[in-house]
Amino acid sequence: MPSWIADLVRLDRHGQTFHTSATSGVGPRLYGGLIAAQALAAAAATVDSGRLPQSLHAYFIKGGRIGVDIEFTVEITRDGRSFNTRRVTAVQDGTAIFEMMASFHLPETTTDWQRPDPLAVELSDATIVTTLPVRWADHFDIRVAPGHHGHDDWPVQPFWFRTREPIEDDSILRACALTFISDLGLVSSARPPDGGRPSPGGAASLDHALWLHRPTDPSHWHLYDASAVSHSDARGLARGSIHRGDGTLIASVAQESLWRT
Repeated sequence: MPSWIADLVRLDRHGQTFHTSATSGVGPRLYGGLIAAQALAAAAATVDSGRLPQSLHAYFIKGGRIGVDIEFTVEITRDGRSFNTRRVTAVQDGTAIFEMMASFHLPETTTDWQRPDPLAVELSDATIVTTLPVRWADHFDIRVAPGHHGHDDWPVQPFWFRTREPIEDDSILRACALTFISDLGLVSSARPPDGGRPSPGGAASLDHALWLHRPTDPSHWHLYDASAVSHSDARGLARGSIHRGDGTLIASVAQESLWRT
């Protein structure tokens, strides 16, 4: 039986155009991590097998709507000996809502090094979150640092996560699952230092970047740690990282969010 992420990124293909009816989000608005994961799957479908997702850089142009089909158009930007580059545009009812550039890399055997940063919170010290305010988050077990539930039970970094069910031994699907959760909690992490709740519609992801350093199995525990680094012009920037439980750096993330209070 296919995993939940396999179901979410299963797209109908016609040439370089892909289509899906699988939508979910918060209230009437699509969840950005879902669009990004589906766009990555569309891009990957146009790349030779064996090439792994290396990075993606996305812009959330317009809030997507739940219950409206999405069409993804993939532009083949470059196919090189080691790298492939794709541009993906997501459209609802003829209007572009999302743009992404994605890069894929043929694995190479080289030096494997990372900065030895300590984990921000140990798994044994984290608190289990039993529910989140949206049903799609039920695909994950999440544990947060004490006192870090955020507003309306949304988790803020640092938090530990793992998928509740196994995901196929497929590098693309596992990268899509990581992309899916990489959008969770970053808007909250970019909250201005003076705090406060955003005005209606005043907090949203603007753009999102993800670098995938090493393959991983999302069914194992991972620590997602991010923090705000800048606020100006109604925009907040957060940077973060995703580590496996053994400390291995899996991915780096950066996101700028709209913040109007």
